[in-house]
Amino acid sequence: MEQRFTFDAIASLYDAARPDYPDALFADVAATAGLAPDDRILEIGCGTGRATQGFARSGFPILALDPGAALLDVARQRLAAFPNVRFAEGTFEAWPLEPEAFKLVAAAQSWHWVAPEARFVKAAAALEVGGFLAVFGNVALPLANPLGAALERLFAQYAPRFLATAPGDWYLPGGEATRIFAAADRFGPAAHKLYPWTRRHNATDYVALMRTWSHCQMLDLAVREALAVAVGETIDAHGGAFDAGYEAHLYMAQRVG
Repeated sequence: MEQRFTFDAIASLYDAARPDYPDALFADVAATAGLAPDDRILEIGCGTGRATQGFARSGFPILALDPGAALLDVARQRLAAFPNVRFAEGTFEAWPLEPEAFKLVAAAQSWHWVAPEARFVKAAAALEVGGFLAVFGNVALPLANPLGAALERLFAQYAPRFLATAPGDWYLPGGEATRIFAAADRFGPAAHKLYPWTRRHNATDYVALMRTWSHCQMLDLAVREALAVAVGETIDAHGGAFDAGYEAHLYMAQRVG
């Protein structure tokens, strides 16, 4: 199974454990793109609809794509009160293109999963001239010691891959997102904005969040379960709860003719 398809098997957990995005981010995207009430939004990889809801509250008509049937079931429940939202099952790569039909194409924590040859080419084709592409993702900051050091030792023991580049780091300035936007055809220069925020975790909800990481889902089941137990016990041994720092990184670029 491709790593990007692992989320569908844990759709309910994914919805419960994954965080939202700062409200200011959605307001900034709408203002920068100059969205009017009838301007259409295409969302790529909507998951359970957390980012979708951020746009839906403003009444914009949205077409939200995701390849996960179970994820979309949760998203439909979450967005049941928003008739302005439609969902379609499938990848962005396989989606039947609607040329120049959207004012905004948005991807929340999903752009790194899209095939490189389709990313900007198909997004530009879906956008009207002058429309905008908005790509954003949450990045977890290193945890403070001594808890941070204790968890790093566990990851080194059970899952050394966790200590390499985390999926969220893709969105950091100077990372892959910056590089590919700089090289993208049919888009102007990308503007970047940072939104810092914090989240209080206890052992239960941090382990639940960890289980939703795609690289955690790819672990052998026995290793994954042993790691989950060890992480929960370690957090409890360090006070049981902690504040974690996060950053939401937004990149926006305008389609040019």
